[in-house]
Amino acid sequence: MIEINDRNQSFYSPQPLFIGAFFSMQQIAQIAWLYRLWKLDSKKPVERAELDEMVDYAPYFAVGNLCIGTWMIFWNSEQLKISNIFVIINSLSQLYYCFGKLRPMDTRSTTSVLTHVVAKTFAGIGVLDLIQNGSVAYFKDAPATMTVKVMTGLGFGLLSAASDWIFGGCMVYDLAALAVGQSGSWRNLLAVYAVGAAGIVAAKNLAMPPYNKVSSGYKQTATEDIQDRV
Repeated sequence: MIEINDRNQSFYSPQPLFIGAFFSMQQIAQIAWLYRLWKLDSKKPVERAELDEMVDYAPYFAVGNLCIGTWMIFWNSEQLKISNIFVIINSLSQLYYCFGKLRPMDTRSTTSVLTHVVAKTFAGIGVLDLIQNGSVAYFKDAPATMTVKVMTGLGFGLLSAASDWIFGGCMVYDLAALAVGQSGSWRNLLAVYAVGAAGIVAAKNLAMPPYNKVSSGYKQTATEDIQDRV
């Protein structure tokens, strides 16, 4: 895969080791999420409520992994335009779930925290996948134009302003990966964007803490509590 990457470069090509490192950590989070999904007991009312949250994300989780696996087949055969179709499906579906369907995080719930981590890191690296694969598929060996530079700053700036710590951290990571993978003045500008994105994410989330420390409000009856203990 690295050989394919080295032969197909563009203005949005990141340092590939950053991608590998990110996916390695994300796989650990996904395994933990799957274990949690398997472990929860739908017969217990409290756990059933948590299971509902995981089941709500499960189709997007499945689509994302299916798209990544299919992308890999076409990427390794250097059919970049076809591979880009699956990147688009994955990235847009993950972004839609994170910004349109994901419930607020309850920091007292392991299930809620895991779901946010998996969904938002999937979407976060999906942003980098989207611009990288699209650029090498249609703009191979092209330099970054002024339009690209302006749109990159605006796009990542807006995403950072709409982010919590998790997704916002991914935006900073994406920009850092791009900066290390590029060269010259474009590399320097991407580094500035990374620092700026970090500042935006920190300022926004310190001013407006994003996470809910209050549980969903579900209370067990005495009978349900006994059933859970049994």
